[in-house]
Amino acid sequence: MKLLVFGRNGQLATEVQRRAGGHVLDVQGSDSADFTDPAACAAIVEASDADAVINTSAYTAVDKAESDEDTARLVNAETPARLAAAAAAKGIPFVHVSTDYVFDGTGETPFATGHPTAPLGAYGRTKLAGEEAIRAAGGTHAILRTSWVVSSHGNNFVKTMLRLGRERDRLTIVADQVGGPTPAAALADACLAAAEQLAADPSKTGTYHVSGGPDVSWADFAREIFSQAGITCEVADIPSSDFPTPAKRPLNSRMDNSATEAAFGLKRPDWKAGLADILADLAEQDA
Repeated sequence: MKLLVFGRNGQLATEVQRRAGGHVLDVQGSDSADFTDPAACAAIVEASDADAVINTSAYTAVDKAESDEDTARLVNAETPARLAAAAAAKGIPFVHVSTDYVFDGTGETPFATGHPTAPLGAYGRTKLAGEEAIRAAGGTHAILRTSWVVSSHGNNFVKTMLRLGRERDRLTIVADQVGGPTPAAALADACLAAAEQLAADPSKTGTYHVSGGPDVSWADFAREIFSQAGITCEVADIPSSDFPTPAKRPLNSRMDNSATEAAFGLKRPDWKAGLADILADLAEQDA
C-alpha cells in the first residue's frame, strides 16, 4: 500500500516510519503540511495517489491548550475534519489518533469505546471535536484513542524519569492517576493494521482503544522504569492535588481494548515488554 502520513518527527510518526515494512510512505512534516492551515492540508490529500491516510499530528501541549484553545482546535479538530472529508471524497481510509482525555476520568472501570464523553479541559474538547468531525465526514475511518504514549524518541515520561532518576535519590510522583502506558511502536502497528484492514473491509470503520496493559499509576510506572533501568531512586506517592497544573488530568485513564482485538486481531500491548524495548533502543543510541 501507499500511505500518506501526516506527522514526521513525533514519537508515533517516527515509529510508523520504522515499522512500515513493505508499505510506500509519503510522509508530510510541518514544513510541508501546516496543521493550522486546514485547506492546505486537505489539498495534499486531494492531490495524493495514496491508498490510505494516517494522521499522527496533534496539538498535545495539554496545559498550553488551556490558554491557546483556538490553535489546539485548528490542529486537533478543524484540519483533521478537512483531511477526513478529503479522504472520504477519494474513497480511501482515514486513520486518526485520539485520546483518553475525551472522557471525564471518573470511576475505576475501563472506559468502553461507547462510553459517554465529557472532557475536562481544552485539549480533550478539541480532540473530541476532531472525532465528531471525522465521523460526520462519512468516510471509512478508524479513530484510535490512546493514552500515556512513550518511546525512545522525543519527550515523554520514560525519558524524563530516566534523566531525573539519575540526578536525584528521591522523586515525588502522582499516584492517583491510573491508566495504560502505550509504547509508540505498538500504536504505530495499530495504525498500520487499521489502514490495511479498512482498505480491505470498510465495515471495520469505527472508534477503538489502543492502550498498554496492565493499568498502572504514574508512581508505579516510574518504579518499573527504575527497576528495569537499574536506577536506585526512591518514589514517594503524592495525590494530584499536590501537583497542580493549568489543565485538570483525568484520574481514571483506563480504557477497554476489547473492540480493537475483536475487529483487528490486535492484543492489548504489554507496556512492560515495550519498556524493555525502549530501554534497549536508548542503550543502542548511546553506544
